[in-house]
Amino acid sequence: MATLRGGDRLGPALRELASKVDRPSTLRVGFLEGRTYPNRDHTPVAFVAAMNEFGNGRAPPRPFFRRMIRLGERHWGADLARLLKVTKYDVPRTLGLLGEQLKGELVQSITDQAYAPLAQSTIDRKGFATTLLETAVMKNSVDAEVKS
Repeated sequence: MATLRGGDRLGPALRELASKVDRPSTLRVGFLEGRTYPNRDHTPVAFVAAMNEFGNGRAPPRPFFRRMIRLGERHWGADLARLLKVTKYDVPRTLGLLGEQLKGELVQSITDQAYAPLAQSTIDRKGFATTLLETAVMKNSVDAEVKS
């Protein structure tokens, strides 16, 4: 017959765990407020990113954000669980680490160039055929933020 020991510590341990994960926190990843293009009348980076993501009538969509989500959503739950264990269930720290990972995945999606090619007239004007990286302002503006 099996015996169970330490049951008197289970309740306090569960209460401690619940107190750690019961704090509301929000993770935001992407083009956060305040980032602008210095040479475009301070156009918000989020606006330019949206025009690239969905197209603008002249240029076709280059869905870097949706691509990042499609590729990442398969593993983000497991990544969150692993990070929670590593941080001993420190939710803000966990979300900060996950945010840095997602930030890297979004930058990689921009860098991967898995989109419609540029028009020849655009290539001629720019002098190169790389999409989404003309000034690197958008790529360098990707950020992550945890609010508790």
